[in-house]
Amino acid sequence: MGGRKTSTAGWVVGPPLSPAGGVRIFGADLSRPLSPALRDAIGAAFLRHHIVVFPGQILTREQQFVFTSHFGEVEPPRLRDAQSKRHGVAHVISNLDENGNPIARSSPAANDHWHTDKPYHPVPPLLTTLYAVELPPAGGDTEFANTALAYAALPEPMRRRIAPLRVLFSPKFATGPHRPAAVDHPLVRTHPDTGAKALYLGNHAIGVLGMSETEGMALLDALLAHATQRQFVYTHRWCVGDLVMWDNRCLLHRAVANYDRSRHRRILHRSLVRGTAPF
Repeated sequence: MGGRKTSTAGWVVGPPLSPAGGVRIFGADLSRPLSPALRDAIGAAFLRHHIVVFPGQILTREQQFVFTSHFGEVEPPRLRDAQSKRHGVAHVISNLDENGNPIARSSPAANDHWHTDKPYHPVPPLLTTLYAVELPPAGGDTEFANTALAYAALPEPMRRRIAPLRVLFSPKFATGPHRPAAVDHPLVRTHPDTGAKALYLGNHAIGVLGMSETEGMALLDALLAHATQRQFVYTHRWCVGDLVMWDNRCLLHRAVANYDRSRHRRILHRSLVRGTAPF
């Protein structure tokens, strides 16, 4: 896609944002029901570019939830605040404490490291939508690494070596006796819609089946370093009102701590769509 594609309804699909992925769709009001044409255009952009950015949105948490539901069953969030006690709203991601004051860490802290959302579930999410409500004056970026491009760039001997391997995942934020049992997924995951192969790893990976912890983590660390080279990464510099949706099946992401978290607030709303078991 070399330039913009304008619809008769006024929304516009922009050019690619980077070689690693990303495209903007301008002029779409996501607070309103999606037309079939817009829904199809978003789906096509999502599969082709993996990251779709909608600037200038004004959304309640309920409206974000409804938009996200156009692409599958939305997972109910782990609910903490009183407003979220009912089903049907997006989950708040912020650097605020219980009194609404900024603190020098994100919530959860695992967001600072390269990860895909909830790989420690037997059936991880298909996609995530994240909506920017309040941002620092500068910084607070999110980086995305395209693990399909990274897999394609591996030497053939490495691809053969890792083809049969399975990764153990467990949530890094859970500790002690209540930490859930690890689940395992293929290290080389096949995208169910495109057929492309991608590396499936990240911060919640704790080992490789059949390998010692030392050997398994050394392999995963090397592959993660390969997958997060700059040629595979798109950096999203947020504006208030941006809604970003991305494909968890072929991307890693992380929050960038390039602002003073102890002084500036960063609030985003998140929704997740249920996926299918990796294969």
